[in-house]
Amino acid sequence: MTDQTPTGAHLHAVPDPDAEPVVPKMVDNPNLPDPKVRTEKRRPVLAGWLTNRRDFTATARHAGANLGYAALFHGVRIPVYSTRLAARSPRGACRFVVSTNRWIWDREAAPLRAFAVRNEDVEEYMRLARLRSGRVRLRGLVTLVAAVFGLGFALWLYVIAPAFLYAFAAGGILLLGMAGQEEDERVIGPAVLKTEIQKLTGSIVLRGLDSIGNPRISAAVKKGGDMNGMRFTSEIVRDGPGYRADLDLPYGVTPEDIMEARKPLASGLRRKVGCVWPSPDPTEHEGRLVLWVGDKPMNETTKPAWPLLKAGVVDLFKPVVFGNDQRMRDVTVTLMFAAVVVGSIPRMGKTFLMRLLLLIAALDPRAEIHAFDFKGTGDFSALEPVCHRYRAGEEDDDLEYVVQSLRELKDELRRRAKVIKSLPRSRCPESKVTPALASDKTLGLHPIVVGLDECQVAFEHEKYGAEIEDICTDITKRGPALGIVGMFGTQRPDAKSLPTGISANAVLRFALKVMGQPANDMILGTSMYKAGYRATMFSRSDRGICWMAGEGDDPRIVSSAFVDAVAAEQVVARARQAREEYGNITGHAEGTGPATGSGVDILADVLKVIPASEKAVWCERIAARLTQLRPETYEGWKGENVTAALKPWGIKAGQVWGQTDDGEGKNRRGIDRADVTAAITRRAADRAA
Repeated sequence: MTDQTPTGAHLHAVPDPDAEPVVPKMVDNPNLPDPKVRTEKRRPVLAGWLTNRRDFTATARHAGANLGYAALFHGVRIPVYSTRLAARSPRGACRFVVSTNRWIWDREAAPLRAFAVRNEDVEEYMRLARLRSGRVRLRGLVTLVAAVFGLGFALWLYVIAPAFLYAFAAGGILLLGMAGQEEDERVIGPAVLKTEIQKLTGSIVLRGLDSIGNPRISAAVKKGGDMNGMRFTSEIVRDGPGYRADLDLPYGVTPEDIMEARKPLASGLRRKVGCVWPSPDPTEHEGRLVLWVGDKPMNETTKPAWPLLKAGVVDLFKPVVFGNDQRMRDVTVTLMFAAVVVGSIPRMGKTFLMRLLLLIAALDPRAEIHAFDFKGTGDFSALEPVCHRYRAGEEDDDLEYVVQSLRELKDELRRRAKVIKSLPRSRCPESKVTPALASDKTLGLHPIVVGLDECQVAFEHEKYGAEIEDICTDITKRGPALGIVGMFGTQRPDAKSLPTGISANAVLRFALKVMGQPANDMILGTSMYKAGYRATMFSRSDRGICWMAGEGDDPRIVSSAFVDAVAAEQVVARARQAREEYGNITGHAEGTGPATGSGVDILADVLKVIPASEKAVWCERIAARLTQLRPETYEGWKGENVTAALKPWGIKAGQVWGQTDDGEGKNRRGIDRADVTAAITRRAADRAA
């Protein structure tokens, strides 16, 4: 047996009568060389807000806003202030007379003279009396001269410039009114009231950390910190719209332990939870905590405008700004070579985030966009002018359109794999799509971005669910290397609605508010909840705020840029123009849809079943005629199938007057033959161009 000393410096053998004596061995070698490794961290010459444009702008805007607001606040109230001061001017005049009288007659020295009288100190009293006599004569003379010259100046102004006399009189009345104020009832109060928010100090930070209930932290706070390794590594500084404190935690405590207890920490700091953001420092050891405490909750802080809202194009192979962190610093994302999963409960900004990512893809003129909205509310409708494939809805014909589009992508995956395999190693060294290959139009390796919102609807479809899941899993696994990016959004992240093959292979993960650990780990990855990365901590008001994993070593809090439908349409209009110049208007954007499984031409078939003698025909009759024309293709079609099949070509059904088999006239939904011929002409012109 062996026993270890309390210091851990030596190991001693316990005496054993049957064993050989063991010589103790030293553990600490006095000749062990020092590694001679020293790190230095220089303090900045200028404050952080002076060296960063955004922080300087935020600080200047805050100070300027307060100054401007105070000027406006008091400017509006000048008449009220003037009236109040005028009403208090008599009291101020009395106080002025009393104080002047005390000053002239040297009343402030009266207690000293009285003290000399009580002590019968004749010499001291006579000295004070002579001093008072001199003061009274001088002060009386000054008062007399001031009164004479003041009265003369007033008479001169009355004759020469009476307006100035009134101004001086008004100023005098206001000054007397200020003198007549009570200490607890000021006429002019502050325009900006200070709240309970305090400047962050070391004692407040320690108080907050102590309140989370971690025994090691509490022990370190009571013992002074340094004995257990807990210490501040730098001064607390302003960092953007908040404060930053860097400190080493006690031995064995990690920043994740603090992140798990944000609510108790916020209570100890006397801040809202949305203001308190503890995080690790990726450049330091695992015990370094960076505590950032904002002036306002993240969801109440004014966000900077999205840089791509008004101008600019995108290269999907490079990082693109899509949001901001707690300190309102830009956060970037690289969409290429990654599959994306976005999950949250309803009404937390999931669809807005997916649309923002698709807008980023649309601003790359090379990219081919496939947008499928299974919610059916048209949240992606702004993207229609740039989409190669687009669908909104969950009906059978919508799912049929989607599965046909995905079959095209499956074939495209195979084609791209063959193209990359055929390229020489010098041109494709890593066997994946590069920016140069994507820009070569002859290869057809341009980026393809596929977005499926409410993807659980497609995966759970009775007829097409299994096939859609297989294709999407293939896109997630092989697509990134082949230049295809898959995006999957769901409000019910579980194994059924988000298949394991997708959730386990997605690189970029965005978790907005969820309700439990399974959903959290399904989006962010296994054990993320245990590690402290919990999307359950977001409140219902934290819309658009999420944990982002996959961009960088550690997950981080991000608030996505807010781009509403109107702004999205403006961005898409700019993207459409860039695509027209590049020559990349295809598919839905030019009025064509996916080919059916048999490769038939729906426009040509509809034109065949509508003779030239008929101007317009009901959709249900067109469906019946198509079934007679090609039973193997159109078996089971109804009027709504015809409407859905012609919609991508820009043909909309309307009310058409016709007669039933019984000869009764009725209005039903139908198609004009002229619209079909116009669509065929337009398609031919687009293909020729």
